[in-house]
Amino acid sequence: MERRHFIKWSVAGLGATLVTPQSVLAKNVKPAPVSDIYYTKESPGRWKDKVAGHLPSIGIEKAGTKITIKVVTSHEMKGYEHYIVKHVLLDQNYKFLDEHLFNPDKDKAAISTFTLDNYSGALYALSMCNKHDLWLNSANV
Repeated sequence: MERRHFIKWSVAGLGATLVTPQSVLAKNVKPAPVSDIYYTKESPGRWKDKVAGHLPSIGIEKAGTKITIKVVTSHEMKGYEHYIVKHVLLDQNYKFLDEHLFNPDKDKAAISTFTLDNYSGALYALSMCNKHDLWLNSANV
C-alpha cells in the first residue's frame, strides 16, 4: 500500500470514529448475563461447595435516621495466597454506595462497617475473593 493511501485511509477511519454516534455502536453490544458477573446462594455456579465461606452476611442496626450496615464474609484470610479483597455496598438500583478494601497482611477477618443516613429499601453487598470470584447477597432496610 502506498504511503499516501495509508495516511488517507487512516484519517478517514479516525473521522468515522469521531462522527459515528456511540448509541449506534452500542446497539450491537449485548450485556453479560448476570450469572457471569457474580454468584449467589441460589446460583453458586462452579463454586457450589464454596457458598458458606464466600457469601457475605448483612447485619442492619437502626438508630433514628442513622443506619449501620455490617457485612461479614466468614472466609479465612491467608495473606495474599487466598483472601477477601473487598466488600462493596450497592443501593436498591445496584448503584455504588461504598466499599471497604482489605489488607491481607493486616486484616484477620473480612468484616466491614458502613453508615447510611435515612435509607430504606433493598441493599446489596458484594464480597470479592481473589480465587473464587464475586458473591452477592441482599437485605431490606
